[in-house]
Amino acid sequence: MRHLTLPLTLATLLPAAALAQGFTYGERNTDYPPAFPEQTRAPLTDSGIELATETLAGGLVHPWGIANLPDGSWLVTERAGRLRHLGADGTLSEPIEGIPEVLAEKQGGLLDVALAPDFADSRTIYLTYAKPIDGKSATAAARMTLSDDLASVSDVEDIFVQEPPSETPMHYGARVLFLDDGTVAITSGEHFTDDQRLYAQDLDKTYGKVIRVNPDGTVPEGNPFVDQDGAVDTIWSYGHRNIQGAAVADDGTFWTIEHGPAGGDELNRPEAGLNYGWPVISYGKRYDGGVVGSGGAAQEGMEQPVYFWDPVIAPGGMAFHSGETFSDWNGDLLIGSLKPGGVVRLSLEDGLVTEEERLLRDIGRVRDVEIQPDGSFVILTDFENGSVIRVTPAE
Repeated sequence: MRHLTLPLTLATLLPAAALAQGFTYGERNTDYPPAFPEQTRAPLTDSGIELATETLAGGLVHPWGIANLPDGSWLVTERAGRLRHLGADGTLSEPIEGIPEVLAEKQGGLLDVALAPDFADSRTIYLTYAKPIDGKSATAAARMTLSDDLASVSDVEDIFVQEPPSETPMHYGARVLFLDDGTVAITSGEHFTDDQRLYAQDLDKTYGKVIRVNPDGTVPEGNPFVDQDGAVDTIWSYGHRNIQGAAVADDGTFWTIEHGPAGGDELNRPEAGLNYGWPVISYGKRYDGGVVGSGGAAQEGMEQPVYFWDPVIAPGGMAFHSGETFSDWNGDLLIGSLKPGGVVRLSLEDGLVTEEERLLRDIGRVRDVEIQPDGSFVILTDFENGSVIRVTPAE
């Protein structure tokens, strides 16, 4: 999605509702103008909905991913390397046995969890994790069978392992989800360091990429680099930094959200074979104050984000809302924020962001968001003593 309209200024008038909720965007890290008016700092809004929170479970060590089970319970990962079953009544199981070994260092560990579309029949689940390899690690995705008693997994098989392994336990990406065509999307990061982040532009490496595979890890039809010499044939898009959120909208479009450096978090709609620019272009700057790559935010042949944040929201997982509860938000994105924390709601129209709202700003680091069938949602707080929290309208 490339926009070539003339840059505009960033001046944005805040509506009274946004001022009433006491939130403003704050000072930017860079002065790069957006490529089109709706690309950043959408009008802030306050929907006026009072939220109630209920802690379903606490004492989780940096919970990272959560998935709804058909009976109204959940699977929850802990970065330390544990997969748990959380009952609808709040009962938290002992760690499920058979999980692959993980490298639980810094940002590494057991990460996302997703159910196969035919889970009710197959009992197949998917996990992403930091796979230890000869003293290094790599983003990996594995499929496995969950036992009927929810106590163990079997038939564990990797369907993707990032190449090459990295000595830096940072920026794994690691969301996994099914696309509408039945294929599996897996996101990867570029492991943060100056030398490795360049791999996001290399098609012979799977750093900073969206990966697309069949459920068994084979290469599906339609992948863009299958016939290109030296390119990895599971790559869908490239030039990403650290994609930790991904979701499919009701119309089947696939969206991702990735961490920028100091500024420049990006919402993208990745398309086959396209280059999303990192680390050549960015709407942020280096943590040491230097410019990123070319020193600009746009370059021919590289895609513009649908939306960017400066300063950052440090995005975690995200989901498109649907359901009777909070029905006014149907079709909106709910995004976990690690910094400053809480949940960010985006309204979209014709593929562009039309308004932004900050919710639950006092709750701290939110790693993942999972919409419930009734439209309420649960969130994971990413702390040493993390929690699963249900969010409903206040009575």
